[in-house]
This record gives sequence, structure tokens and C-alpha cells, in this order.
Amino acid sequence: MAELGFNEHHQKEVINYMRFARSRRALRLKTIDSCFQDLKDSRLVEETFTVDEVSEMLHGLQVVVHGEVETELINTAHTNVLLLRQLFSQAEKFYLKLQTDVSELENRELLEQVAEFEKAEFTSSSKKTNQESNKPKLAPLNEGGVSELLNKEIARLQEENEKLKARLRTIETQATSALDEKSKLEKALKDLQKIQGDEKLELKTKEITNLEETVAALKTDFQKTLNASTATQKDLEDNLVTTKHDLLKVQEQLAMAEKELEKKFQQTAAYRNMKEILTKKNEQIKEIRKRLSKYEPDE
Repeated sequence: MAELGFNEHHQKEVINYMRFARSRRALRLKTIDSCFQDLKDSRLVEETFTVDEVSEMLHGLQVVVHGEVETELINTAHTNVLLLRQLFSQAEKFYLKLQTDVSELENRELLEQVAEFEKAEFTSSSKKTNQESNKPKLAPLNEGGVSELLNKEIARLQEENEKLKARLRTIETQATSALDEKSKLEKALKDLQKIQGDEKLELKTKEITNLEETVAALKTDFQKTLNASTATQKDLEDNLVTTKHDLLKVQEQLAMAEKELEKKFQQTAAYRNMKEILTKKNEQIKEIRKRLSKYEPDE
């Protein structure tokens, strides 16, 4: 272990921070020295001063120094916050929760150890070598707390791992049961499909038989109807021929009756008288036409 209780890498980081703080401190001290020097150069030009003048100069110097010191303290506090931010961000990446003990910041013994470490680190190398065996070492800060956090985190992860394993076993058991149930359902489905297939085949066979019987009955009825229609048509044709013959006979008889009736009518006295009257009338008409033709003008 190194002198502050850190490993070599962390001790180098501490030295780098101390070097940064020393440079800031030296710069701020130079600023304060310049404030006093400015006061000497600008105000202390006379040999005697009144009480009021001295009070005024001291008050002005106090304001300037107060502002410089306050600025440096504020900047130091903010710088420390940024440093803690870096450490906490790195710890959170590994799910660690760091703890700080503010009361230890005022531990005079630890502060003296840090001061001695800084003094030894930034003095000459020969003097540093002589003092290495006599310098006290700072005990590791919060080592127990970090180890405890790591152990708790490891225990939590192991417990979570066991829970995940138990859950995985439960899921595997459920998956196996589901696969068995699936196999049973598939077998039952195949059996049901087979039974339904046999029933459908039997039903189709019955339907085909019924259709064949229906078609045969329709064929028989159609044949009977066709035969009956043929016989009826033949009877109708025979009746038609007979009717035609009868009609011709009737027409012939009517013609003969008309001739006989006309012959008998011509032989009657009324017929002869009417014929004589018509003959006379025709002769009279011819005579009248001759007379009229004499009076018609020549064309």
C-alpha cells in the first residue's frame, strides 16, 4: 500500500489534485501580495498619516483581500464538488453507492498527515527519501464501507441469480407440461378428424345411393310418360285421319245437296216467273239506253 492508504494509481491521482490545488493557491497568494503592493505604491507616499487615513486604507485593503479570499474559497468548494461528481459517476456505473463522512474533514490528525504528505511529496527528492521511513501513513478511508457495499452488491446479485434460476426451472417445467398437453391435443384432434372422416364418407355414400334411386325413379316415370305420349299421339293421328275423311264425305254430301236443291228450285213456277221478269227488265233497260244514246252529244 502507498503512504495515504491508496494503491499506486489512486495516490498518483491525489498527487495530481494536490499539484492543481498548490498552483491555484500560489496564484491567489500572488494576487493578495499584489493588493498590498498596490496599496504601498499608491497610498504610502507620505511620512505621516492621520488615523482616518490609515483606517480608510486598511478598510480598502480589507475589502480587496476579503473578495479575493472569498472567491478562492468558493472556487475551491466548487472544484471539490466537481471532483466528487467524477468519483460518484464512476461508482454508479458499477452500481456502487459511496458514502462520505463530513466530520472527518475536520480531523486534525488526518489533516496533519495530509499536510506532511504534501510537504514530503513536493520537497526535494533527497529529503523525501530520508523522510519516507518516518512519515506516518494515513489509514484507508472508508475501505470497510466500500467492501461492505461490494459484499452487499454481490449478495444481492447472487440472490437475484438464484431467483432467476428458480424462475427458469419453473418456466422449463411449464414448457414441458405445455408440450405434453400439445401432443395430447394433437393426437385427440387426429382421432376426431378420423372419426369425422368416416362419418362423412358414410353420409356421402348414403346420399349417392339416394340420388341414384331418385334418378332411376325419374327415368322410369319419364319412360312411362314418353310411352303414354306416343300412344296418345298415335290415337290423335288416327282420329285426325278419320275426321278428315268424315269431313270430306260431309262436304261431298253438302255439294250434292246444293245441286239437288238448285235443280229442284229451277223446276218451280216461282223460279220461272222470276226468270221471265228479269228477262223483260233487261230488255227494257237496253231500250232505254238506246234512246238515251240519241240525246248524248257527239265528242
